[in-house]
Amino acid sequence: MSFWDLSDGKTAADTEKDFDVGGSMAPIPNNSDVLAIIDEVKWTNKNRDDKNSPAYIELRWSVMAPEAVKGRKVFHKIWATDFDPDVLSKKGEGKAFEKRDKARRMLAAIDANAGGNLTRNGEQPTNETLTLHLSNKPMVIKLMVWSNRGSDGTDMAGNWVGAVSPSDKPLQISNEPLPKTSQAPASGGGGGTYGGGSSADSDEIPF
Repeated sequence: MSFWDLSDGKTAADTEKDFDVGGSMAPIPNNSDVLAIIDEVKWTNKNRDDKNSPAYIELRWSVMAPEAVKGRKVFHKIWATDFDPDVLSKKGEGKAFEKRDKARRMLAAIDANAGGNLTRNGEQPTNETLTLHLSNKPMVIKLMVWSNRGSDGTDMAGNWVGAVSPSDKPLQISNEPLPKTSQAPASGGGGGTYGGGSSADSDEIPF
């Protein structure tokens, strides 16, 4: 038996150079409410090769419903300790404090919907406590759409998380039109190397 064997008796080794996994890569429409769980959460650094660079919490949401968008992934950055350096350099310390406060409130709301264990503890969460207390807890997230033009002139769009609510909130996929883009990456909560777009550090995204 070969590593490349497929369940239908064929072999992946016969795959040609072109391959499309299928499925829409366009963002979920702006102001949509979807049921999701966090399936990955950890601290990371803006410069992944420099552990002394500014750190933030990185979450990956997996959409569970509605069926039309089930399985989609949405990426989310939460600048809960260090200042977002883009905001600090472009808008100053006051706005950086404001963004950090919003990030902490967002993290507290996520924790409240997941049982409230992190805020009860009172200490800065670790990778272990983030995973233990936030993973696989269903809640409703409101998805917003970012769009911008990359340095190569390419128009891009993706998703970011604008709000969280209890899991019993009604779900809805908005009818708002998507921005016109020449490239639409998979849903990302602000994009970047983790989320799929150069809006990763946009100071317009509040978390």
